[in-house]
Amino acid sequence: MSDVTSGGGRERDRDEEGRARSARPRDGLGRPLPYGAEGVERQPEGVPRSPDETVVEAQALLDAGRPFHAHEVFEDAWKSGPDAERGLWRALAQLAVGLTHAARGNVTGGARLLRRGASGVTAWTEATGRHLPYGIDTAALTTWATTLAAEVEGAGTPVDAAAHAPRLRDGEGR
Repeated sequence: MSDVTSGGGRERDRDEEGRARSARPRDGLGRPLPYGAEGVERQPEGVPRSPDETVVEAQALLDAGRPFHAHEVFEDAWKSGPDAERGLWRALAQLAVGLTHAARGNVTGGARLLRRGASGVTAWTEATGRHLPYGIDTAALTTWATTLAAEVEGAGTPVDAAAHAPRLRDGEGR
């Protein structure tokens, strides 16, 4: 990361390609912390992974209570995968971000993103006829998301991300 002065005179963090990217450390839910604070290791962006590697790495992050970081893994698959699968990976990223917002206490945004992700998974499954892509139990995942969305709205309080992490594949995880 490097610092570059913007037109307003502020220093902006930049990555090696010169794009704006915050170098501030982040907590386990992806919230920025003050410079110099102890944060969690960030997920590298733009990492090519096989679909199986994507699912395994995202599940480990979800189980660790780091859904924001799992979202970044899904986002890499969404942006670099075949066009025919982008809807699936985008929907999975939305589910992870929905859990992130629910854990941060953003009840409305969390529930909305969980439902949007569930709808995306359902739409992709119906369009492709693939119900267990890469072993992902899409039916169980959409049930998890809609159930959690209702729980989040009903309770109105943050959820524990690790305790509410979904099982991407039946029988895997915790």
